Amino acid sequence: MSITIKQAKSDDAPFLAQMILQSSRAGKKDGLFDILFGTNDDAIILKKLQKLIQTEAKSHCHYKNFLIAQMDGKNVGSLCSYEPRIATKEAFIAALKEIGCGDEINKPLEIVYDCSFNTNKSRLMFDFMEELEGFIDVGVLKALMQKSLLSARLKGYRIVQTIIEIGSLEAELFYKKLGFKIVDKKECDRYREVFGRTGVMLLAMEF
Repeated sequence: MSITIKQAKSDDAPFLAQMILQSSRAGKKDGLFDILFGTNDDAIILKKLQKLIQTEAKSHCHYKNFLIAQMDGKNVGSLCSYEPRIATKEAFIAALKEIGCGDEINKPLEIVYDCSFNTNKSRLMFDFMEELEGFIDVGVLKALMQKSLLSARLKGYRIVQTIIEIGSLEAELFYKKLGFKIVDKKECDRYREVFGRTGVMLLAMEF
């Protein structure tokens, strides 16, 4: 079965919401969106994520930042690649408020942003690199990455970065397999209290 890569469209929101939720939990009980939306109810979270994906504010979650991998016409994987100078923290907050979130998002976002890095605005960021169960190790994510980097090179990018949680061993091993290296780590007590992980790691790759 061959893998084809397409640019996501607004009507791909249900699939992208599923991938974002899967990625944000990464084996934990509560991911960022469980905390932001104050519920563990998948149906409620997925509905809100579908709205977030299609907001006027161009956050990193916006569908235009996503590529989708397909096999036999079925969506099987996703990759978000965004430019930090455009998909800013302010854009994410604006998008959340656009879908009806209030001041309840301030505390969890503060915890996340306090335990993060001042990423270089001239570097591309990867996020939500996910595949459906049953399609692991068939080349889906590698195909997504190659397509994304081809477009990034045309825009003048030479370094791509991603942030993963300390303790996300599968994600760490996979990114290292693709050629990423750990360039920084940050441990945060409040992050551990909320998400059960000691902190985050910044990985980068030249291409």
